[in-house]
Amino acid sequence: MDIVITGGAGFIGSNLARTLTEHSEINRIRVIDNLSTGSKENLADLDVRFVEGDVQDAALLDRVFHGADAIVHLAALPSVPRSVKNPLASHHANATGTLQVLEAARRAGNLHVIAASSSSVYGATPHLPKHEKLPTIPMSPYAVTKLATEAYLSAYHYSYDLPVLPLRFFNVYGPGQRADHPYAAVIPKWVHAILTGQPVIVHGDGTQTRDFTFVGTVCEVLVDAAIRKISNPSPVNLAFGADISLKELIGEIEAVSGATASVAHTAPRPGDVSHSSADSGRLRELFPDIAPLAARKGLEATWQWHRTRAVGSPRPHRGGRLLPAGGSDQQGAPAVRSR
Repeated sequence: MDIVITGGAGFIGSNLARTLTEHSEINRIRVIDNLSTGSKENLADLDVRFVEGDVQDAALLDRVFHGADAIVHLAALPSVPRSVKNPLASHHANATGTLQVLEAARRAGNLHVIAASSSSVYGATPHLPKHEKLPTIPMSPYAVTKLATEAYLSAYHYSYDLPVLPLRFFNVYGPGQRADHPYAAVIPKWVHAILTGQPVIVHGDGTQTRDFTFVGTVCEVLVDAAIRKISNPSPVNLAFGADISLKELIGEIEAVSGATASVAHTAPRPGDVSHSSADSGRLRELFPDIAPLAARKGLEATWQWHRTRAVGSPRPHRGGRLLPAGGSDQQGAPAVRSR
């Protein structure tokens, strides 16, 4: 099989590329990324063909998609706060970018398109856990762009018989997710804060809940979907109902790190939902052999990845003693092998 990953130099995309190299069914992996949030360093030592470019470039997509069997469309401008600050940029990258990908997939012979949506589309819908038949009430421009992604995939299935699979990601985390940018996700931000002796910033009172999914589990689903050609015109939650409050998450990171976090609370952010938990029934029907990694193990792998990169940073204390900084950066994380 020949797989193209859009946004493949980013956090999830590069983890997916690593996972694909471990499957004998995959003969070639191509990555397209404009490097606005990703990095070529994430693909170091991997047997992939990297093409720097934007998914809004139709001619480039035609070249990269030629001869492919499936597209895993991850390219996007992430972050709710980013979209609130610049909604047009999010729309162009996420909604228009998806439309360009679908058009290119159609021109290339109706390629199988697996695309990332987001749990943010549920928005103000109060029902828990979130199941796919609930109404969507987006609370941010980012959520609207992901709702558009889903709608375009469904429309292309019914209009052009394009095989598609829209997956609603719920708070993906794990090794490779960086903390050094303004829109970093909560787990890398908090792990980095504890590592460097800074306060953990909580927007709100910490009772908000999130359904965190380890990136390795997400990649297993994406690979299985590509190999078995799983398609479904309606969105499917990609999470397992393992919701946890932000207060509890801090406690889990403290348990993994052996450190005590200094917590500072600020006002809630516009566009943030209060609670998120997935009904995973449809996901388990489509992918019965995939089980989620336990949160403690996922956080251990994530902590280790960040700790080995915090060279020169003050390390958290346990009983007045600095924690050692040793250990391999691959401990507990998915192996990285080239083909």
